[in-house]
Amino acid sequence: MKPVIDILEDKVREAMVAAGGDAGCAAIVKPSADSRFGDYQANGVMGLAKKMKTNPRKLAEEVVGKLDVSDICENVEIAGPGFINFRLKADYLGEMLLEINADEKRLGVDKAEKLKRVVVDFSGPNIAKQMHVGHLRSTIIGDCICRMLDFEGHNVIRQNHIGDWGTQFGMLCALMERRALDAGSKGEMSKVPVNIEDLEAFYKKAKVLFDSDEEFTNRSRVAIAELHSRSNEIWLNRWKKIVDESRNHYQPIYDTLGVNLHKENERGESFYADKLAGVVKDLKDGGFAKESDGAMCVFPDGFTNKEGEPLPFIVQKSDGAFLYATTDLAAMRYRVDELKADEIIYVTDARQKLHFDMMFAVSRMAGWAKDDTELVHVMFGTMMGTDGKPFKTRSGENVKLKELLEEAVERALDVVKTKNPELGDDEKESIAKAVGIGAVKYADFSNNRTTDYMFSFDKMLAMEGNTAPYMQYAYARVKSIKRKADEKGIDYAGELSGIKTVNL
Repeated sequence: MKPVIDILEDKVREAMVAAGGDAGCAAIVKPSADSRFGDYQANGVMGLAKKMKTNPRKLAEEVVGKLDVSDICENVEIAGPGFINFRLKADYLGEMLLEINADEKRLGVDKAEKLKRVVVDFSGPNIAKQMHVGHLRSTIIGDCICRMLDFEGHNVIRQNHIGDWGTQFGMLCALMERRALDAGSKGEMSKVPVNIEDLEAFYKKAKVLFDSDEEFTNRSRVAIAELHSRSNEIWLNRWKKIVDESRNHYQPIYDTLGVNLHKENERGESFYADKLAGVVKDLKDGGFAKESDGAMCVFPDGFTNKEGEPLPFIVQKSDGAFLYATTDLAAMRYRVDELKADEIIYVTDARQKLHFDMMFAVSRMAGWAKDDTELVHVMFGTMMGTDGKPFKTRSGENVKLKELLEEAVERALDVVKTKNPELGDDEKESIAKAVGIGAVKYADFSNNRTTDYMFSFDKMLAMEGNTAPYMQYAYARVKSIKRKADEKGIDYAGELSGIKTVNL
């Protein structure tokens, strides 16, 4: 089934060409921002009028005169300087809904004409730390993108770029060794109880010791060096224990959210660690990277600072250390060369726009992203509290994602208990989970992706308005009507011949 927006786009474009436009002109049909003015709006006439050096409203009138959408729309209206507004016919909508309903497997959605191999990079929790609200949007938006691409028939490769490498792991491993020794277990990790809360506290303690205890500092540096060289199985086993324990925290969150991410989707920073030196070497050998203040930098065209000076994309610090930029370039090469990606999508907050713009440019310069490789940065805004500031706890810390989801379910359970006290406890809890988690996800999906939005439990759990609970209630009500119609033998999917009222 061809989407309505595409049908309107084609018809309006044809009318624009008939009115004197060139064959490549765009109708620019979009959903109306205000339903009072219709369902869709075509904005392309203004651009065409400017090109043709004519009055846009007059041109809009000519376009509408050559436009026939009577089979799907009510009267077409011209607004402002040349906007064309469309309101769909109720009969047409009814026919489309019945057609969608009859297509149980595809719901009227066709497979993509050109199938691609698409890598989607999203979520990216940090190891040894709990996921916080900042991870929510990347996780659920990325999963949504994957599901839509899957449904269209593309070969989708999910990539969870976890933060599982770096100097902090040497400190953590050294502290765990010391605690094991203090416990009399001779450094054996199996004798030291570990959970994610411990690891967060461990990091703070490890940092204090690293800055104040010379013996601990030296031991940490040994751990860091032998981890990075992968020359000591003891340190590697401790590091793996930290990663496994962290996964025990974030995997249940993915399961709760219904997000399709698992261990096999993980390609963390550690996966690319042995490829970073090669990235820098190849950039240097290709003449793309040069030394600047002791660091190795690439200066892609078009990027400057406030003073108009070339902006560096640093791939190796003056002390020899690699950066996130180096890891992202290594991941780019792997995804193009090994995963054979036709398209790579990165789902992160808008603050990383410059980084990805520059990383894409460097990848193109070096030839690691081919001319026909699509690189897409899907950005999103920040989740704000009801005070209009970034969503934090009262103490100013990031809200733990696990705690936020638990509170959503608890609040939903209170609503269920109030409205349906007769239900059993298990049923109440099942409904509360569906309503609470659905409310959190829909509150995000229903807001503009690229702008900040205000997070409010009261608004997202409301039983009226554009909320998940309202839609879930409406769905349950429709299913109830369907059951009653079936019991009475009513042909609710029969021919539409106007609106009929049936007493159920």
